[in-house]
Amino acid sequence: MKSSNIIRQHWAALRALLVFTVILGFGYPLLIWLVAMLPGLHDKAEGSMLTAGGKPVGSKLIGQLFTDANGNPLSEYFQSRPSAAGANGYDPTASGGSNLGPESVVDTPGDPPKPSLLSQVCARSAAVGKLEGVDGSRPFCTGGGVGAVLSVIGPRDARGYVSHPTRVVSVNEPCATTKQPFVDFYEGVHVECATVGDDYSAGQIVPIRGAAPASPQVPADAVTASGSGLDPDISLAYADIQIARVARARHVSADQIRAVVAQCTTGRLLGIFGEPTVNVLQLNLALDHRYPLTMVQ
Repeated sequence: MKSSNIIRQHWAALRALLVFTVILGFGYPLLIWLVAMLPGLHDKAEGSMLTAGGKPVGSKLIGQLFTDANGNPLSEYFQSRPSAAGANGYDPTASGGSNLGPESVVDTPGDPPKPSLLSQVCARSAAVGKLEGVDGSRPFCTGGGVGAVLSVIGPRDARGYVSHPTRVVSVNEPCATTKQPFVDFYEGVHVECATVGDDYSAGQIVPIRGAAPASPQVPADAVTASGSGLDPDISLAYADIQIARVARARHVSADQIRAVVAQCTTGRLLGIFGEPTVNVLQLNLALDHRYPLTMVQ
């Protein structure tokens, strides 16, 4: 190949590089920036920030905690749903879920112990029930707020089920925390509390539904984290059970708080998709504006 042809090819490649650098490296980003400056889009481009007293306090798209320094819920604020993002939750740099699924029903002992998803749900439901003054019981949970799960040990039939139990252990209730398991007998066999360090995996794992209502008063989003761990919204059902507590803390009527909740409620997408939700940060800022804490202290 002649040197002149090589030069022409390299010169064509260099021109293409320069043209695409101008178009994609400068022109396209500039176009996107100009579009983001259009009315109606600028706020979204800036992160959908919400302000209080002229200062940004968070994004409408990212949830946050409303707790004190010890992690206790602040009674004058609506609470967000649980979060598995980061050590304390709602860490935007550690977005993610717990990676626990429906089959996570047996706690893992250790220092610290690792509660199963079921026990986490049970503990959260009990805590929310106590905070909001409602019944926090739910199916497959003990009264102590852990998963109501038994390891049934004994010979198995052809299908793999224990046909004649010889020993039954409440695996999520260590003897160090309880002397009396949530149920006394299972199929005529006395139920034992678990001994830390013992292995009960040889038994058949049997969750016990219990006598809790099929529709718990504490809704699902109050006890489960979102996939991102950053969900800024809660359901109307979760907002509703918090109204009485917030009204007492702010010394106003429940109807006054309910009116603010209605103003911060977003309906179904296009009127048919999803369920109505309440943005927690937006709601709490609206409450501070309408009923400032200085008025109730």
